[in-house]
Amino acid sequence: MSSEPSYSEFKPLLAQSVGYGVVVGVGFFFAAIMFILTTLQLKFFKFSPASSEEFTSASRSVKPGLVCCSIVSAWTWSATLLQSSTAAYTFGVSGPWWYGVGGTIQVAIFGMIASKVKQNANGAHTFLEIVKTRFGTSAHILFTFYGFLCILLVCGSLLLGGSATVSALTGMNTIAACFLLPIGIAVYVVFGGLRATFICDWSHTIILFTIIYIFVFRAYGTSPAIGSVSRLYDLLEQASLDTPVVGNEGGSYLTMKSNQGLVFGAVSILSGFTGVFCDQGYWQRAIASHPESTTKAYMLGGISWFAVPWAFASCLGLSARALLTNPNFPTYPSPLSPSQTSAGLAAPAAAAVLMGKGGAITVLLVVFMAVTSAASAELIGVSSLFSYDIYRTYFRPNATGDEIVRVSHYFICFWAVWMGCWATILYAAHIDLGWLFFVQGCILSPAVIPIGLTVSWSKLTKAGVFCGAIGGAFFGMLAWMIGCWKIYGQINVTNLAEPYSALCSSLAGLFFSGILTVGVSLSNPADYDFSGTRAIAILEDANESNVWDDDTPNRASDTESQNKKRGTSEKGSSFKQPVSNIMELRLEKDEESRIRSLKIAFRKALMYSSILTLIVVILVPIPMFFSHYIFSKKFYTFWTACSITWALASGTFCIVLPLWESRVEIGTILGSAYRSIYK
Repeated sequence: MSSEPSYSEFKPLLAQSVGYGVVVGVGFFFAAIMFILTTLQLKFFKFSPASSEEFTSASRSVKPGLVCCSIVSAWTWSATLLQSSTAAYTFGVSGPWWYGVGGTIQVAIFGMIASKVKQNANGAHTFLEIVKTRFGTSAHILFTFYGFLCILLVCGSLLLGGSATVSALTGMNTIAACFLLPIGIAVYVVFGGLRATFICDWSHTIILFTIIYIFVFRAYGTSPAIGSVSRLYDLLEQASLDTPVVGNEGGSYLTMKSNQGLVFGAVSILSGFTGVFCDQGYWQRAIASHPESTTKAYMLGGISWFAVPWAFASCLGLSARALLTNPNFPTYPSPLSPSQTSAGLAAPAAAAVLMGKGGAITVLLVVFMAVTSAASAELIGVSSLFSYDIYRTYFRPNATGDEIVRVSHYFICFWAVWMGCWATILYAAHIDLGWLFFVQGCILSPAVIPIGLTVSWSKLTKAGVFCGAIGGAFFGMLAWMIGCWKIYGQINVTNLAEPYSALCSSLAGLFFSGILTVGVSLSNPADYDFSGTRAIAILEDANESNVWDDDTPNRASDTESQNKKRGTSEKGSSFKQPVSNIMELRLEKDEESRIRSLKIAFRKALMYSSILTLIVVILVPIPMFFSHYIFSKKFYTFWTACSITWALASGTFCIVLPLWESRVEIGTILGSAYRSIYK
């Protein structure tokens, strides 16, 4: 024990009252705002949050700008800000880039899946409904397990990262933070449903990018501790001499030639696929978006999100490494301990030096925004899984839309409490944000390919799904244990979350799952025409009079049922018969046109995502890795300028486009509210 280096405690800069004020006060402030907006929507807008379709899928009418903004907000977890900064602090400039890659390409690729959802299952509410319709109960139970497991891991990451930051900056009790963080979120989700999360995501995104801009201009412009890109470069050069990085070219923090950074990038990519494809939140946004713009929204969302970890971590993560010798550093004269680093405290430490108490409050607020926006998506997602895939599927098959909304409300409240309990269990077991980040891909990667192919590949078979998901899990676990044992010498909780152990497991799980899923399916291929999944009906209830969309395939069946009620069936009069035939023919042509346009959207998504992946995974980082290039001061300045420009463009786009697209609706609501007050 005496040979181990000594570390200092992270000195809180703020009073506990500030922590409680942010966690409770700001949370309920957003709940109050959401209550007001929901009241206005209920009174002056055609969609009512009392409707099950509006509550769980925003009536499938959300425009691409708001979906894009929501993706950026919901995909900005506490890990996005904290773990990316930890990567920058640990590996140097490669860390933020690889973390960004690990989330961007998955969202872009999911744009293809989103177009297939609209094409092949436009009436679905959850991805598990599609699985149940195509492969039956056994596959449904298997992927229900994966769906809830994914949400557990995501909720654990959100609360552990958020509570660790709140506790480090204010001294607030970590367990109290774990329980209090979800409460305000649950309140506004219950009030407004999915559309409420979209609106709050937009407000969160404004705060997120504003704070990124504040830190960027403070670190590179006005801070006495750094004050310029040139000064930060000099400090990082000195840090490379004082504490060189093992596996980096020359031990430098200013190079993409980082062996550990490359492994981290691979783990991030694999973990990112599980966080998107297995999470109901992303399927829910695909379901909620307007059919003609789904793919566009996901492509724009992926590109816009990349700026968040790249700009934020390049600023605060690298600043934390450069400022270790600053007397204002929270653990001075010691560096961050391994546990403090794994908990994601590099960014709060840098913020404390750059802006003092103001920096602590600012980073506390932005992490809180990240937790609330992502947690709101998880709450509405998990409530949909429970209400549609457990309650309605196995207990109340004839449940009405009103019942679905009521059960969703109950389960949101239950899950908000359970999130706190779950995070407390993990905290007591000494599981932190870094551990969950690396382990997520190990556990969930076998489900990625079977889930993605369920809605997009006609030859997929039930046997292929089971062999891929279960066989991939077996080989992934086997690779996890053997890799951990061979590389680190023994199998324990800590070593299982080391990067090389995680990479062995995630890669083996994804690879063998893909091989088994495709191989077994091709040995006896199906010829599924998706007629079953296209017949999944939108749930209608007494409150739903405006949920129908011109692009909804179930409208044909609705027309038929209305005709039967009015006595205009096929046995009706000879005068009404041609009218019915003409209407059916028009609906068939509309459906063919819709599917044709979605096939074009799929091909565009394939092309765009392939180009984006080629650029960010191959063309930019790989030549710099193999050339062993260490950034010059001029190139580092250019690199930093690119990250700032990307962040400025993404923030402007995410904030302005939703307002422009919804200007008519906003004007209608505000005008109606004004007239109701002053008439």
